[in-house]
Amino acid sequence: MRFPLTLTTSMIGYMAGQAVKRTKRFPLVLMLEPLHACNLTCTGCGRIREYSTSIKDRLTVEECLASVDEAGAPIVSICGGEPLIYPDIGRLVKGILKRRKHIYLCTNGMFIQKRLHEFRPTSRFFFNVHLDGLEDTHDMAVERRGVFKAAVEGIVAAKKKGFLVCTNTTIFKETDLAEIDRLFAYLTKLGVDGFLLSPAYGYTAVKETNPHGAAEIFMTRDDIRAKFQEAQGLLTKYRMMSSPIYLEFLSGERELTCTAWGNPTRNVKGWKGPCYLITDQHHATFRELMDNTPWERYGYGKDPRCEHCMVHCGYEPSAALGVNKKLGDSLKMLMWQLS
Repeated sequence: MRFPLTLTTSMIGYMAGQAVKRTKRFPLVLMLEPLHACNLTCTGCGRIREYSTSIKDRLTVEECLASVDEAGAPIVSICGGEPLIYPDIGRLVKGILKRRKHIYLCTNGMFIQKRLHEFRPTSRFFFNVHLDGLEDTHDMAVERRGVFKAAVEGIVAAKKKGFLVCTNTTIFKETDLAEIDRLFAYLTKLGVDGFLLSPAYGYTAVKETNPHGAAEIFMTRDDIRAKFQEAQGLLTKYRMMSSPIYLEFLSGERELTCTAWGNPTRNVKGWKGPCYLITDQHHATFRELMDNTPWERYGYGKDPRCEHCMVHCGYEPSAALGVNKKLGDSLKMLMWQLS
């Protein structure tokens, strides 16, 4: 993802330090899920299905902060579930910021206004609001009327108070890219700082509970590349926070190898292995996840569950780490960060 210059500098320093120590695998982003409960039942979400038996469980703030320390990643993506229904979200964010980390708080946006007073604007904190289209489309996707309106009101309130805000949009098989163009134009007028795109991936928890619906909305690898080729004009028109290397991968212009260990997930059951989207085991410690996961068995062409996955949590780290690097990539990434 695109980051403020402060994070770009700290990320370079962090990666250089890992290189000096000759660390083979290390995280760039910690996906921290303090809870899986949510006020919505989005069609494409697997969390409320996969963790239905522990939906009321929560990590304590102390457990969350210990996990931040354990992983050591410079970026923390607070996700879930809906993080803004976590009772101690303000205290958690303060604790992470005290550790000089950068935070993306991923939210459906409905409770931003209600809890905005618990946060303070800083260049190290983003609200990342999920929006999959304009009002009718988005409300249909999340299965509730009024969600788009509430999210927009939250964005406006956050920008008025000086917060950084980005949005995350999932591209499904039937997504109308002209509508996404209109959405981004509208959000740009609201002052949104950047946009993230990710292709819809039919991971196991969704497919098992909604096999017919999954077939209708999720894309194959060929579908994704055709869709993102079609979206080329869109990708150059707006301030994209997805890296140019990752977007080239989505468009079929290059290959990348999945580096799922770059974005490890910590949730109420432990360290989720091997990745954010596939659960074969929950590990007791971060070190156990990194050392005991057979990473070589996962990825495109290795595990059938990975066949059509091109999701950012597996491939954005690859772009940052220079996997399958081409001449000129470093300059391209630098210019993107500084643009």
